[in-house]
Amino acid sequence: MKTRKLGNSGLEVSAIGLGCMGMSFGYGSPKDTQEMTALLHGAVDRGVTFFDTAEVYGPFINEELVGEALAPFRGKVVIATKFGFDIGTDPRTAPGLNSRPEHIREVAEASLKRLKVDVIDLFYQHRVDPAVPIEEVAGAVKQLIEEGKVKHFGLSEAGAQTIRRAQAVQPVTALQSEYSLWTRTPEKEVIPTLEELGIGFVPYSPLGKGFLTGKMDQSTTFDSSDFRSKLPRFTPEAMKANQALIDLLGRIAERKQATPAQIALAWLLAQKPWISPIPGTTKLHRLEENIGAAEVELTSDDLSDIEAAASQITVEGARYPEALEKMTGR
Repeated sequence: MKTRKLGNSGLEVSAIGLGCMGMSFGYGSPKDTQEMTALLHGAVDRGVTFFDTAEVYGPFINEELVGEALAPFRGKVVIATKFGFDIGTDPRTAPGLNSRPEHIREVAEASLKRLKVDVIDLFYQHRVDPAVPIEEVAGAVKQLIEEGKVKHFGLSEAGAQTIRRAQAVQPVTALQSEYSLWTRTPEKEVIPTLEELGIGFVPYSPLGKGFLTGKMDQSTTFDSSDFRSKLPRFTPEAMKANQALIDLLGRIAERKQATPAQIALAWLLAQKPWISPIPGTTKLHRLEENIGAAEVELTSDDLSDIEAAASQITVEGARYPEALEKMTGR
């Protein structure tokens, strides 16, 4: 597996990481612990060194799974986790935002225990909290870094101005935001800001929450425990309208003797040398397919063809319901 450095930080990770959320949260009921442990070990065996989790996934059980499974590889892998939600005791309530400095410290201490590590490799603010100035957030993480409890500071779904303000207090190693051929919002302001400041970019949902694999169409249905059942972009009408993107990926995949998913990931890798996507999966054959994208070389002609075709396609449907959309891109 090829490696990449996230911006100017020196943090080196596998070109393609592994998003672990779906193993415990979001896409139906939690998967079997032994099976997911085997998958995580299989990822390490295949050269993946970059793993993404968060306290809110479950909550808590995803960090515990990742911590236990990756304990034998401590020091050889990079584990990213996140803070920024107030996880209540009532499972019927959605967590609110909470990035108060004292809460950040509490989360860090708890995550260290669940991950079974002495230091958190990369600690992201999961969503920007409008109630807490980003300077206070960055200052709290800076203190944790000085104490040796955190190595690197990250932001998730933050806008350009927030990134700049945070950077002025504590250098930001990476931004994690949704980015793919069907979510290109970061290209306008965020990616130029990251390039200017020397910050790495970690796209989540690089396969469009599964849509860009080409394995879905308007007849695909989702269980109520699958959060895609609540997303505007996954209505039958939107999936039918967005099939043009799958057709595009399929044409390029045929030319390159690859799969649509591999083309979608290779396209991301070709955008900047400091981009490391984190596709999630719970299946070994999908993991191997995703990893294979690092070997797919898209030429300038391929990229031009993709750009020309994609520019003619209007993606239908918002990526989140309005309430969640408000929590992104500040």
